[in-house]
Amino acid sequence: MSVTVRVPAKVNVQLAVGAARPDGFHDLANVFLAVGLYDEVTVTPAEELRITCAGPDAVEVPLDRTNLAARAAIALAERRGLDPAVHLHIAKDIPVAGGMAGGSADGAGALLACDALWGTGASREELLEICAELGSDVPFSLVGGAALGTGRGEKLRTLEVGGAFSWVFAMAERGLSTPAVFREFDRLTEGLDVPEPVASEDLLDALAGGDPDALAAAVSNDLQPAALSLFPELADTLAAGSAAGALAGLVSGSGPTTAFLARDTGAAAKIADALRASGTCRTVRVASGPAPGATVI
Repeated sequence: MSVTVRVPAKVNVQLAVGAARPDGFHDLANVFLAVGLYDEVTVTPAEELRITCAGPDAVEVPLDRTNLAARAAIALAERRGLDPAVHLHIAKDIPVAGGMAGGSADGAGALLACDALWGTGASREELLEICAELGSDVPFSLVGGAALGTGRGEKLRTLEVGGAFSWVFAMAERGLSTPAVFREFDRLTEGLDVPEPVASEDLLDALAGGDPDALAAAVSNDLQPAALSLFPELADTLAAGSAAGALAGLVSGSGPTTAFLARDTGAAAKIADALRASGTCRTVRVASGPAPGATVI
């Protein structure tokens, strides 16, 4: 017997970042939108916990207990007094180290799959609690759709979305470390008055109205200057997407993936072709959002 869960990538349509807290984290106003790029996590009983991975950039995925999928299985097993003796196989399609929450997606997918396999009967609230213990983005990977994340991003409020939004994602030649990007944010804002992070009402209205022009005018990412400081070539990718007709372009989360909002699917295809021809990125993907969260398939 095995259980397979499909779980989506995300784009941050707004990422407002506060000053560093005493615990080293930052308060956030993080507007997540799940998009239709998916990993699939399959859980099968085994003699001991092991992880395998296949797909683009699978070689970069850790196959030990530092992997969020393994940590999720262990966390649920410990709560139920079980042995986490399962084989976790990740079919990877979300970019690795790309700012699209691929690792968090795998954690949420493994948690839901183990819950189903073991019949633990965990409530949604308990699953979200475990997700929050695993990482700031993991709860949203479970929920999907669109949501505002506050605290360090783990406290979620579901948002209304009035239509589908078309996106183009350009994957960079190398990765960026999320902790390194936050450290650079701290360096760049040292001595400055960093405001409390607040969600943009214009952006929330644009999502609710399904209006791509209004959304384009409101998207923002406070980590973008830090990502560009560490990876200046991303500016060339952003310029190429804008020249190709994107309504807006921004670094996704901590990067280095860049995300471009298109008016519709036809415009997205043209932007994708232009980015592929630009020589400013490694690969290009097209997807729309919102997409459902972790789902047993």
